[in-house]
Amino acid sequence: MTDHFKPALDLLIAAPRGFCAGVDRAIRIVELAIEKYGAPVYVRHEIVHNKYVVDTLKAKGAIFVAELDQVPDDVPVVFSAHGVPKAVPAKAAERGLSYLDATCPLVSKVHRQAERLVNQGRHILFIGHAGHPEVVGTFGQVPEGSMTLVETVEDAEQVTVADPDNLAFLTQTTLSVDDTAAVLAKLRERFPTILAPGADDICYATSNRQGAVKAIAEAVDLMLVIGAPNSSNSKRLVEVAVRNGTCATLIQRATEIDFDWFDGVRTVGITAGASAPEILVREVIDHLATRFAVTEREVELVEEKVAFKLPRGLEAA
Repeated sequence: MTDHFKPALDLLIAAPRGFCAGVDRAIRIVELAIEKYGAPVYVRHEIVHNKYVVDTLKAKGAIFVAELDQVPDDVPVVFSAHGVPKAVPAKAAERGLSYLDATCPLVSKVHRQAERLVNQGRHILFIGHAGHPEVVGTFGQVPEGSMTLVETVEDAEQVTVADPDNLAFLTQTTLSVDDTAAVLAKLRERFPTILAPGADDICYATSNRQGAVKAIAEAVDLMLVIGAPNSSNSKRLVEVAVRNGTCATLIQRATEIDFDWFDGVRTVGITAGASAPEILVREVIDHLATRFAVTEREVELVEEKVAFKLPRGLEAA
C-alpha cells in the first residue's frame, strides 16, 4: 500500500520516555561484568522489568535466576536494579560469591533513609505495592515490624500504629505521583506530626514520564505505552493517560498491536516505561507506518541529564 492510499495518523511521542539513568546503569553493570569475568554471569531476578532487555543480556551470557541458591559457587552474581534485602548480599558473602549490586542509587537512598529513621526509633509507613521487588528489598533493610505497608487511601484511613507521634513515611520510587499525593494527604490528616523524607522518594524519571504523558493525553485519541506487564512505572503511565482523558494500552512489542484499535483514531500518543529501550519505540512507529501514513512529533516536557556512577572496579572493564 502506497502512502497515498494509507490513512493519515499523527503520532505525538512523549519525552522523556524509556530508559532512565538507573536502568542504563544496571544494564551496563551486567554487560561490563560479562566483559570482565566472561560468561556466564548470574543475575538474581530480572535486572529490569523488560523481556527484550533480559533476552538481549541472555544472548550475551547472562543467566537469570530467582534466588541465590541457584547460583553456582565461584561465579559472579549481579543484584537487580530494584534492590535486595540485606540478607541477600550477606548470604552471598557467606558463600564467598563475588557480587555486584546494580540497585538504582535512588532506591539505595530510600534504603538508607529507612535505616536512619528506624535507628531514630520511628515507625515507617511505607507507600508501595505489595510484592514488588523494590518493596521487598526496602522492607529487608530494617528489622521486621519496623515498617507497615500502605497501598491505598483506604489503607491510610485504616492503618493503626502504636505511637502516632513517632511516625515517618517513605515511598516506592515508581508510584503514581497523583495517587501517592492522595495517600499522603490522608496520612497527614490522621497523623499531623508524621515525618517526611528530605526529598520526594518518587524518582525523577517516574515523575517526568508521567508528566510527559499528561502533556499529550488530552490531544490524542489513543495512547500506546511500551513496557512490561510487571513494570510498575509502565502500568502507572497507562493509569495516568486514562485519568487524563484518553484510552491507553500497555504493549511489550509492536506485534501486540491490534489495528482494530485505530478505528476512528487520528492521533496517537506513544511513550515507554523506564525499562523499555528506544529500539522498541522505533519498532512500534515502523509497524504503524506499514498501515498508516504517519507523521511524528516529539513533545518534550523536560530534558534529563542524570547519570549514575558505575560500581568501583567496573569503570575500566
